[in-house]
Amino acid sequence: MSYPVSYPATNPLVTVTNPSPAVWVIEIHNGTDNRLTDVLITQALKPALDTVERHWRENWRSGQAQKDESLCKGSLILVGNTKQDKFFSNGLDWAGATKDPSFKTNFFPVTFNPLLYRLLTFPIPTIAAVNGHSFAAGMVLAMACDYRVMTDGSKRNAWMCMNEIHFGAAIPNSLIAVLKAKASNSTTLRKIVLEGHRFTPQEALSLGLVDHIVNGNSEAILTAAQTLAEKVGPIAKSGAWGVNKRELYRDAIESLSRDVQLIDVLADDAAAKARL
Repeated sequence: MSYPVSYPATNPLVTVTNPSPAVWVIEIHNGTDNRLTDVLITQALKPALDTVERHWRENWRSGQAQKDESLCKGSLILVGNTKQDKFFSNGLDWAGATKDPSFKTNFFPVTFNPLLYRLLTFPIPTIAAVNGHSFAAGMVLAMACDYRVMTDGSKRNAWMCMNEIHFGAAIPNSLIAVLKAKASNSTTLRKIVLEGHRFTPQEALSLGLVDHIVNGNSEAILTAAQTLAEKVGPIAKSGAWGVNKRELYRDAIESLSRDVQLIDVLADDAAAKARL
């Protein structure tokens, strides 16, 4: 396999690199704030994940055959556009997406939930290099990874936040399920879901939402993520990493398959008005 590889081939939105034999990096560069659009997910992120998994599995099979553990290890890093230090991802393109009448019934079960499933069950350790703000679905994208390395915010403010409560949007079941699988306790979940709290990197670290915070720009954050990737990559050599995650996150995975159309706040109010 020859790197870098970009997807889609015309107007690339992600680039896959292989900076060391057992580390792959998927960099998202969809505009200035990395909105998670249908095109980004279906034509860029999913093919990029396929490329990484295919390459690792080829290495793993070869390593198993040759009894060479060095070929079996591996880790994947997701990072926001490294040419800026402001956004990991600003979430969905809500204004654009909701113009499509099929958005509520199709986008999550057909597009976004399968992406979350891939990350929750990916066969090698996944690390989100959170090099800026991660809002809404962007926060969930980071939380779906196994580890998170985040900027410490000293160069530029950076927050993790599910801000849907502030603009009157219900959070889909699948996103809630991922948050419940990864947040440490009900108090933290209350702050995330019901208060829409903007977690500073230091708060996120203290609550276990991220594993490390790093002083510096995107390059420093990516370097720290690569150091972690080299450390945890050998765990993948047995081939059981993804298999065990399926059981660890069983509740979340099952929720991904039964996401239903949301009742929006106006419909909820209308139902309450009729009831009361």
